[in-house]
Amino acid sequence: MARAKRRTVQEFGAHPVDVHVGQRVRMRRVMCGLSQTVLANRIGLTFQQLQKYESGMNRISASKLWLIAQELTAPVQWFFTGSAEGKSPIAEFGTKRETLELVRNFMNMPAEARQHFLSLIKSV
Repeated sequence: MARAKRRTVQEFGAHPVDVHVGQRVRMRRVMCGLSQTVLANRIGLTFQQLQKYESGMNRISASKLWLIAQELTAPVQWFFTGSAEGKSPIAEFGTKRETLELVRNFMNMPAEARQHFLSLIKSV
């Protein structure tokens, strides 16, 4: 019986689910205000390995994803949100650092200041 050829990242590229989960890790990390180095140190990785996870080049094991979820105070399933629909909400939301920092800072504002900010944005 012939064995199926193993799927390699070099030959076929990263699996779309691995890319999606990695993007969600990056999004959550930036929104929490953590650098790759800080998060990697907290979960026992090098920043280079975390970088590979975030790009989807390396698949995240269940135990590492659980540790990441604990550090980023998010349920594990959050990292898979949107992956089954075919169109990632991340593509619509954007993963640029400026966008993620804006969201993080907005969420850290007092409620009254957020309302004033929203009114200002709507008026522009």
